[in-house]
Amino acid sequence: MDAVTGEETLGFQTEAKQLLHLMIHSLYSNREIFLRELISNASDAIDKLRFESLSDSSLMEEDTELAIRVELDGDAKTITVSDNGIGMSRDEVVEHLGTIARSGTAEFLASLTGDQQHDSQLIGQFGVGFYSSFIVADRVEVHSRRAGAEAGEGVHWESTGEAEFTVAGLDKPQRGTSVILHLKKDCEEFADSWRVRSIIKKYSDHISVPVMMEKPPAPAEDEDSQAEKKEEPAAAPEFETINEATALWTRSRSDISDEEYTEFYKHISHDFEEPLKWSHNRIEGKLEYTSLLYIPGRAPFDLWNRDTSRGLKLYVQRTFIMDDAEQFLPLYLRFIKGVVDSNDLSLNISREILQQDPAVESMRAALTKRVLDMLGKMAKAKKGDRYAVFWKEFGQVLKEGPAEDFSNKEKIAGLLRFSTTHTDREDQDQSLQDYLGRMKEGQEKIFYVVAENFKTAKNSPHLEVFRKQGIEVLLLSDRVDDWLMNHLLEFDGKHFQDVARGELDLGELSEEEKKSREELAKASASLVERLQQVLDEQVQEIRASTRLTESPACLVVGEHDMGSQMRRILEAAGQKVPDSKPILEVNPGHPLLEKLDAEPDEERFADLANIVFDQALLAEGGQLSDPAAYVSRLNKLLLELSN
Repeated sequence: MDAVTGEETLGFQTEAKQLLHLMIHSLYSNREIFLRELISNASDAIDKLRFESLSDSSLMEEDTELAIRVELDGDAKTITVSDNGIGMSRDEVVEHLGTIARSGTAEFLASLTGDQQHDSQLIGQFGVGFYSSFIVADRVEVHSRRAGAEAGEGVHWESTGEAEFTVAGLDKPQRGTSVILHLKKDCEEFADSWRVRSIIKKYSDHISVPVMMEKPPAPAEDEDSQAEKKEEPAAAPEFETINEATALWTRSRSDISDEEYTEFYKHISHDFEEPLKWSHNRIEGKLEYTSLLYIPGRAPFDLWNRDTSRGLKLYVQRTFIMDDAEQFLPLYLRFIKGVVDSNDLSLNISREILQQDPAVESMRAALTKRVLDMLGKMAKAKKGDRYAVFWKEFGQVLKEGPAEDFSNKEKIAGLLRFSTTHTDREDQDQSLQDYLGRMKEGQEKIFYVVAENFKTAKNSPHLEVFRKQGIEVLLLSDRVDDWLMNHLLEFDGKHFQDVARGELDLGELSEEEKKSREELAKASASLVERLQQVLDEQVQEIRASTRLTESPACLVVGEHDMGSQMRRILEAAGQKVPDSKPILEVNPGHPLLEKLDAEPDEERFADLANIVFDQALLAEGGQLSDPAAYVSRLNKLLLELSN
């Protein structure tokens, strides 16, 4: 028994207390996940030792056979998971086991619903797998010593999962970590050898580190043989490897089952759901490397944090180098999980060297193409529901692609999905290729409208002439859309046109509209002049509109001005935006404008003109600069009508 000294009692971080309460009192739907998480943590600790030993071989000490051991004690009702990996110092034990040492804790706790199946799936995703020990144990001990430290610098951590934990010194000759679980009475099944073996085969067969257990006892012998053996001294237990213990990506694809691919994904991603698709390839030639890439089925909680850790697990010649190697995929593909193992990179490669290595740039281009090809095949598959799932989870991130990856802009554009006036559904399920196939004869542009939300886009007055002529328009309402369309200028030779920007040009479809515009401009010249005098400070120009058939007015963005959605986003973020005024287009044939044109009282005319402008601003989802003045004018008008 290791000697324990210098005990100290500490309190859990508040969020950790909440999480422990959840583990102890709520999650029973999939208890066996605790073993998968502990073995996964042990594997990570061994990977870290391998990496650190590249620069300091003394860390290996005398123990070079790296392995994970799972030991059971049926009498004591304990299960112990041990590794001879990097281990932890006292400070690291307090940090890692007393707090949830990862950003996003609040998001994790906010995600909990009380649904056992749903909540248990969140455990690994938020990096809190160790705490799953308390699903099956009413007391947990951890013995650990960091590689390179003296034997007397070991640490003993213990907790019952309540408000506190204790930390003490420990004399531990072997480096690494042992987690000892004292099983609850209703969880004693996990002290059974065959039960534990089946769990290891189910969840951890793919791990490259040997997961070892004591060999089962030999079949019963006759009484004389047993009597002779009792007289002999007890032999040391003999251990055997339970899992495949070969890095999965190094094996032939034909030898790997879908279940093995799926479990490996869960191991590297800490996701309890299955991936949507994967691609496993070995590249030989000028560059030699193996990649195993996965498209997840669910977005992580920190997807929109562009500064969070991301990227592939990097191995060099099967030796672990780093987690989250972001250099191998562009930022808009940050949701991809997987492994890349290179034969051409140096074992002591660093993040800084990775950024400058030409081999990395070649691998990045090839891996990016492979991901886009995977998505393309998924989108074309007869079972298109998987791509619908992908788009719902990651579509807005993919929309960052055209601005970040010029060489693949056309390919990314083909993967985008939109709402359109063809269906008038909020579901984004229409591709640009679908749109092109429905274009009217003579139509030269792809038309779109950007708005604050789907309903505002769908009901935009800018669509009136397009609906009248049966021309389809893309309905864009994601926050990223305005930025996207500033970089996505054309697709398959067709240019994009914002229907709320600049002069309306329907190409060959608009000859009648051009004649109509000239006639309208002449007929409404005096009305436009009067409106310009009243609204001069609020608009840069007022003109007769050919895009309106039902509404009295709409606001139009200048050809080279910033879009209204992008302006609102930047203003909300506290950023300075360029000064510009909108263009007000009016529908002279609308009864309200006809009445306005005939109004002799200039004060009343001014009130009505301001109401028309404010309503146009509200129709596009904008905010009034003086809501009280708008309400006052409207009330005044209503009182006049009631008299």
